[in-house]
Amino acid sequence: MHLDKIPTFATAGLFHVVVESPRGSSVKLKYPGTRASDGDSIDALIFSDAATSPGVVVTCRALGVLEIDQKKKTGDGRERNDRILAMPESARRFDAMRDVFALPDRIRDEIAAFFIQATAFEDNDVQALGWQAPNRRSPCSGHLGHNW
Repeated sequence: MHLDKIPTFATAGLFHVVVESPRGSSVKLKYPGTRASDGDSIDALIFSDAATSPGVVVTCRALGVLEIDQKKKTGDGRERNDRILAMPESARRFDAMRDVFALPDRIRDEIAAFFIQATAFEDNDVQALGWQAPNRRSPCSGHLGHNW
């Protein structure tokens, strides 16, 4: 199956994520797929201890969203470019984890820092606004110097 033909949603509450850059990779690949409002593919990080490879399709559920604000690509002003934290559907080791707030603050901070640093050489002026879980608002405040 062609990666650009894979449906976004698998079943209720589950969606497909195409691995572009596995953990430890120094190369960022781009696959066509679901587009965000800024025209780029939606960014997702799969929270898993299993190894993957580029092009692998993983059925996932959302743990949360890191709300991101950045400079618009064209014109003046700012725009949202949120990032999804996802977990594989069959991650038995983490089955009890319902949302991003089950993770220690340190892990959430590291993931947020990764998303910000991934754009360090682009002129985006990226700012993390805070975490949102699928069904509740962020209880965090003060992490990474932001009022979450």
